[in-house]
Amino acid sequence: MTSIPASGGASFAAFSAHPGYRRMFAPGRLTLGLFLPLRFYQGDMRVLAGQADRVSDIDRRGFAAVWVRDVPLFDPAFGDAGQLFDPFTYLAFLAARTKTVALATGSAIFSLRHPIDLAKASASIDQLSGGRLVLGIASGDRASEFPAYGLQHSQRGERFSQAVAYFRQLMQAGQPVIDSPLGRIDGATLLPQPATGAIPLIVTGSSGQSLAWVGQHADGWLTYPEATHNRQGPQRLAEKIRAWRELIPDGGFRPHMTNEWLDLVDDPDHPRTPLRGGYVLRTGRKGLIALLEEWRQAGVNHAALGIQFSERPAAEVIQELAEEVLPYFPSHEALPALAGSW
Repeated sequence: MTSIPASGGASFAAFSAHPGYRRMFAPGRLTLGLFLPLRFYQGDMRVLAGQADRVSDIDRRGFAAVWVRDVPLFDPAFGDAGQLFDPFTYLAFLAARTKTVALATGSAIFSLRHPIDLAKASASIDQLSGGRLVLGIASGDRASEFPAYGLQHSQRGERFSQAVAYFRQLMQAGQPVIDSPLGRIDGATLLPQPATGAIPLIVTGSSGQSLAWVGQHADGWLTYPEATHNRQGPQRLAEKIRAWRELIPDGGFRPHMTNEWLDLVDDPDHPRTPLRGGYVLRTGRKGLIALLEEWRQAGVNHAALGIQFSERPAAEVIQELAEEVLPYFPSHEALPALAGSW
């Protein structure tokens, strides 16, 4: 496999042997994933009961990825507890319940956690899952979490770029010499190493960086989708994607991802209707298929759908997505997971 530079991102060929990346991404194609949790937390952890069985079903039905979020502390003022379980612990649990689906973070907060801890957890999950971890990363948008870590929210962008560089150096073969504001290493090695030699780093939004930085350093880009109830949103998204790809140094393909919180109604002809100020899209499956095709034409390579605001049961929504929508946007043929007898 092509080596990944410690200082910058890598294009499609560099991840040719990475099962998770290859399950999700290919030029000109769009695949589907689902965000967890499948139901919105409103004060009761039992909302997650049976979710792992649903994830096993998502895997069997052929979705490309499941996504977990990284929200260390619940801030009631923010109103969204996110994933609830620690994302790395939970992905390790799900790795044992699945076979081909990519395991993605959307997104690990690189400015809050030390890169050694991030690299240790990530490489462990990547090995345990046979190379299925795709690491969405971000600088963090919940200001209340930063003083809890003894950090300043205003410095998150600088710390994010330092953590990315440190993380990538840790993933290099041999004994790296690292001299960073976040720490120094000389003569020690990170174990385990990733299953295929590298873990894709998908930068979320700007993460406090310039677009040129994202073009140079990201292995892929995850952004908000713009408006989803009309064609103008995907058109604006296409302009954003083109501007980013023009800044990729080698001109090679790197994937773009976006997401939407979805209330999929049982009427297939229900029009695309924005709810909660555009935060949630209510639609029938025909409207969803049209949106996904508009995204594909805009240059999006993976759509992560959150169904926790849906009024219908999660199992029913998953079944309809799998049977009626997924055939239009199939996952790429799975590379065999790099199985180990752990």
